[in-house]
Amino acid sequence: MGGFDVAVIGAGAAGMMCAAVAGQRGRKVVLLDHAARLAEKIRISGGGRCNFTNRSVGPANFISENPDFCRSALAGYTPQDFIALVGRHGIAWHEKHRGQLFCDDSSEQIIEMLRRECQQGQVAWRMPCAVRGIVRQADAYLLDTDQGPVRAARLVIATGGMAIPQLGATDFGLKVARQFGLKVVEPRPALVPLTFDAAAWQPFAALAGVALQARVRTGAGKRGAEFLEDLLFTHRGLSGPAILQISSYWQPGEPIGIDLAPELSLERELLAAKPGARQQVASALAALWPRRLADAWLLAMQERLPAGFGALRLADAPDRALRLLAQGIHQWALVPSGTAGYKKAEVMRGGVDTRALDQKTMQARAVPGLHFIGETVDVTGWLGGYNFQWAWASGVACGKAV
Repeated sequence: MGGFDVAVIGAGAAGMMCAAVAGQRGRKVVLLDHAARLAEKIRISGGGRCNFTNRSVGPANFISENPDFCRSALAGYTPQDFIALVGRHGIAWHEKHRGQLFCDDSSEQIIEMLRRECQQGQVAWRMPCAVRGIVRQADAYLLDTDQGPVRAARLVIATGGMAIPQLGATDFGLKVARQFGLKVVEPRPALVPLTFDAAAWQPFAALAGVALQARVRTGAGKRGAEFLEDLLFTHRGLSGPAILQISSYWQPGEPIGIDLAPELSLERELLAAKPGARQQVASALAALWPRRLADAWLLAMQERLPAGFGALRLADAPDRALRLLAQGIHQWALVPSGTAGYKKAEVMRGGVDTRALDQKTMQARAVPGLHFIGETVDVTGWLGGYNFQWAWASGVACGKAV
């Protein structure tokens, strides 16, 4: 039977970081993963270039039922710390908008960097290796694996969430938490496209592929959120960064509010252009907005506007109808029927209830030697490198403690 100081289950971003840090501290570490290929989620992230962190990261960029939990780990390992690690490995990177950092070349560089860090810590690998069962025996954990039993004084669960099951994502970490009596915040897809009833969405289905900047909001008070980002129409609903961001805050049955022209006052623009204008309303709107969207919008609002409104000369259009048209565009309210699910989600919201964990070590308070890190726990970041920074930070905090 293999005996180790630390067993880490899950060789993703958090798991490799934790194993590397613990190994380089002199701990005897084994890293296990059921996948045949290493770190698939890192590989596909950022369009294959890995949005590995964000320059500006703080607790406000994360969602959790215990919002202060992430403070300690994030303070202990910052984006600048990870940037320095990337620099030591000679990985070139660039910054996109809103502080998002990407590899110049490939996400494979981040995977190779983490593999090398684990190698430096003399981490033992078991991969592919399924863990069939876990038993706590006195001061150690006994893992039943398809490569034989593994015994370790400490056990770290870094198996991620259920997003992108086609890459092997499962609820393994949540099952382990429940096995040892820890509560789980109900998981659901996050950073995910929103879908709508097919009949209600029919007027907009033909707009699939149209993208524009929008301000999207949902909720109220402390539960409320608002993002100004790009929005994308799809056959089934809405996607794009604005929608992915708001999806993490959206609650089933609640409406979302969308301003489809956030940088304009359409009412002012249309009324100012009205005197003597010979162009049709549809053409005037299309001069300010994407043409396909203008035509579809006029069709969708036809029951609330005068007959043939889009074909009217702008000079002949009633002011009241122009105001109504502009209001509908700036204050579009609609209720999603659901999300595109875990297959299209970038992350899982919810997870192991962090109120049962120590924020400095990620250890379960009631179960000595059992730690949970990364996406498995109830800490969900915004789109834009925040979830990777949580993986690095929680992995480092745990790696220093085990």
